[in-house]
Amino acid sequence: MDSICAAIGYAELKRLGGMEQVIAARAGATNARIDYVLHRFGVESPVLMTDVSPRVSDVMQKSVVSVHADTPVYDAIQLIDRRRLRGLPVVDDRRRCVGLLNAFKITHHLFPPREESHATRTVVASLADVARTVGAQLICGSLTTDEEEFFLLVGAMRQDSFGPRLANYRGEGRKVLVFVGDRPHIQMLAIEHGARAVIVTGGYAIDPDVEIAARAAGVTLLSAATDTATTVLMSRGSIRAGRMLEEASLSFHKDTRLSDARHKTAAVGAFLFPVVDDHGTMCGILSKSDFIKDIPRQLILVDHNELDQAVRGADHVPIVEILDHHRLGGFTSPTPVLFWNNPVGSTSTIVALCYRQAGIAIPQQIAGVLMAGLISDTLNLTSPTTTAVDSSILKELGAIAKVSPDDFAKELFSVGSPLLTLTPEQAVTADSKPYTEHGHRFVVAQIEELTFAHFPEKQDALLEALEDRRQSEGFLFAALLVTDITTQTSLLLVCGEESFIAQIDYPEVAPRIWQLDGVVSRKKQLLPYLIECLGKMPPG
Repeated sequence: MDSICAAIGYAELKRLGGMEQVIAARAGATNARIDYVLHRFGVESPVLMTDVSPRVSDVMQKSVVSVHADTPVYDAIQLIDRRRLRGLPVVDDRRRCVGLLNAFKITHHLFPPREESHATRTVVASLADVARTVGAQLICGSLTTDEEEFFLLVGAMRQDSFGPRLANYRGEGRKVLVFVGDRPHIQMLAIEHGARAVIVTGGYAIDPDVEIAARAAGVTLLSAATDTATTVLMSRGSIRAGRMLEEASLSFHKDTRLSDARHKTAAVGAFLFPVVDDHGTMCGILSKSDFIKDIPRQLILVDHNELDQAVRGADHVPIVEILDHHRLGGFTSPTPVLFWNNPVGSTSTIVALCYRQAGIAIPQQIAGVLMAGLISDTLNLTSPTTTAVDSSILKELGAIAKVSPDDFAKELFSVGSPLLTLTPEQAVTADSKPYTEHGHRFVVAQIEELTFAHFPEKQDALLEALEDRRQSEGFLFAALLVTDITTQTSLLLVCGEESFIAQIDYPEVAPRIWQLDGVVSRKKQLLPYLIECLGKMPPG
């Protein structure tokens, strides 16, 4: 209760102070009492966030520059050059990444090794793509969009040599694209010998007789402004991006932990990795240089300062503030942080003091929430952790919320007995804190009841849940403090190593269950006692 109420109150203070992006979050489930408080004061439950580990989405490049699989490679090259890209994702109609284009593979296509120079004479493309790539104007014929394999032939030879050569290529069943400048006789020969298309280069005017012959022969006739050499080179870029793909060696979901992505990419030579969402749609691109970016998420811890008790991944994001009233847990940070550790009865009290220090009025609904956190953690000011500051703040909060603290305390503790509303597994985890002392790890949970009436029927299941948790998480022992706030008495359930159990000297009312009269505070009374018991254990 105190953790959630303090998070809500402090997040609101930050927003009122101008930090609009701050949100309240919780690491676990709420319970009936917390839900009652949130509903009572009209406040939304904090966002459930069980893992704050940096994700791929934190550092990926979200404005993805990509091309369609049907895009001519020439256009992709221009995009790579303008944007200074190392590669380019290729997507289909549903924006799913089908592969990557990289400059190395494109360069090999345009300028192959000498032993592969024959490859420069062919290109697989559509006439429409060729015309678009070289910037040619259609004079007659049609610009089909189906891909074909074209043989590129430059009409730069004598007429008596050109005709037989073209006829020879046509005899081999090749579809020939003829590139020719201001040479009407060569243009006519190309048409007569069945060239697939004739591209007149240099922007020269085309003789009307050539156009008439092309129309009659069904030959596509194009006019390009660039010279012959440039036009031929550019036409090689009309091959579609889908034919130049390099399969992505790795891709990541946007929620992949950054540490996992870093580990996987270290073993491959690729430098670009598509990032997809739940539907497989590409939503970003990750490069190896993105791993050194600062993580945009920051963390404020309330009601705890030990990383063992923090949400998963807290040790991988910047912790910028801590508000707490528990013992110091050896927290260290690479940079200074705001750390307010105040030995008052609740963190909600500290948050109220923060409002006062900032000179910002506490909103009425926030006052009600903080009042609930304070009452819950101090058992309505009866806990030994209670201070005069808590009493003063509680009166102030009650006045702002326009609610009597005593009346509200009765409402609060009458709601939802944890023994009845929580499963045994939830009861031993809902409000629990792990600790490390004397080289041993252990965990202590606590629930508050108005009476022990329901305890006998639940005790065996609670002990079983404690033992299961102890074994699954490797604790020396797991403990649950069940507190009767009416009588200020607690029952302590412990499952653990016999060498530790033997040190507990409170009255044992049942196997593994001890009665602790007057003990209601886990922080101030129980934890020091358990640490003392640890110190009494025999060596080894």
